[in-house]
Amino acid sequence: MNSEECAKSHAKPVVTLTGTAEKCAIGPPLGLVDIGNSENAYLFRVALPGVRHKCNIKCDIQREGRVRIEGVVTESEVLKNSPKGYEMKVQQLSPPGPFTISFNLPGPVDPRLCSPHFRADGILEVIVLKYRIPLASAEGLPENWYNGSFLAAP
Repeated sequence: MNSEECAKSHAKPVVTLTGTAEKCAIGPPLGLVDIGNSENAYLFRVALPGVRHKCNIKCDIQREGRVRIEGVVTESEVLKNSPKGYEMKVQQLSPPGPFTISFNLPGPVDPRLCSPHFRADGILEVIVLKYRIPLASAEGLPENWYNGSFLAAP
């Protein structure tokens, strides 16, 4: 691998944030993405602090490798159910509300073959298999089959 290929393989993915994810400038950032690559699959991890339940997340993966995550950061139960009104002077966590996070994986995938896991620490971790074009066997074909110069069998 030359230095240019090495630099490309370590390049940060382009991530698009909207809603709450876009506004979060302080504290644990919503939408930080790490992408891992193996021979057969990609692993991606997305930081979702403030998302309390996996039912608050929708993850859509397209065959070309486009990933879109939609969700809602919920308000703290302590603040929501407290008889006293709290005014937050320091906002260290993502504000409540909807968000979307979009990014591309390095290559095509089979979205049917993924394994999502929402961890207790607010990290969405997904393994998705790479899309492989099935290779046809050339066994039994004439020697020049690849250039169309063979004759049909009588």
